[in-house]
Amino acid sequence: MNKLLVFQTDFGLDDGAIGAMEGVAFCVDIDLNIRHLTHNIPPYNIFDASYRLNQAISYWPEGTVFVSVVDPGVGSDRRSVVARTKTNQYIVTPDNGTLTHIDKFVGITEVREIEERTNRLKNSEHSYTFHGRDVYAYTGARLASETISFEEVGPVVDLDEIVRLELYGCHRIENGVMGQVDILDVRFGSLWTSIPYEEFINCGFSFGDDVRVEIFHNDVKVYSNMINYGKSFADVEINEPLIYMNSSNHMAVAINQGSFARAYSIGVGTGWTITMTKI
Repeated sequence: MNKLLVFQTDFGLDDGAIGAMEGVAFCVDIDLNIRHLTHNIPPYNIFDASYRLNQAISYWPEGTVFVSVVDPGVGSDRRSVVARTKTNQYIVTPDNGTLTHIDKFVGITEVREIEERTNRLKNSEHSYTFHGRDVYAYTGARLASETISFEEVGPVVDLDEIVRLELYGCHRIENGVMGQVDILDVRFGSLWTSIPYEEFINCGFSFGDDVRVEIFHNDVKVYSNMINYGKSFADVEINEPLIYMNSSNHMAVAINQGSFARAYSIGVGTGWTITMTKI
């Protein structure tokens, strides 16, 4: 382990929740190096938690321990687990689908269920609604500090039994490709799709091409236009739309210095699909 402990939650920063998690971790080992991916995951949005973990994890060193807490089922019989990835990183999280993107795009070698009789903050056994502090931060800190080994987390979970969300992926269509609007580049309102760059290029698109983009919500067309495919936002005028490859190597749609999502009232996730076709 490298003593790196990285937190991600939907808790926000308006109260003391994150400070409490940090305090628990430092009480385990004051020399831990605690960092944060984000605490602005939309409340209860497990898909976003899964996506954002995958977006960042490959840029962190081997041995890093991630604690991801988006847990609408807190206090229920859902499992608490630690997963070890093929790149030898660790994710402490509820087993509710948060591991979906990591499992598909990084790979998971082993999952262990957290044994709470030994891996739970002392005197917290009657608390049922803050497992982020009592179980996940505590276990993550113990693992990152090598107070416990991965094997001491708890019993092995069959990989086939972990909860996985359904991913839309992409599909070839006549003269193009179809995917889902997975998520937003939130601050700038760009649409990040499930269409991999390789699939887009295999359709024969080249820089400078005008592409027919159509967006559907529950199969009802809500947007249709020709959009230029470019390398970066500077390839089009201000307030003009653009197709580009995002930082996760998937195709995205943006407005140069504007919000595509806000301009056209586009949402994300189930029911929001997008097609990109050659003229």
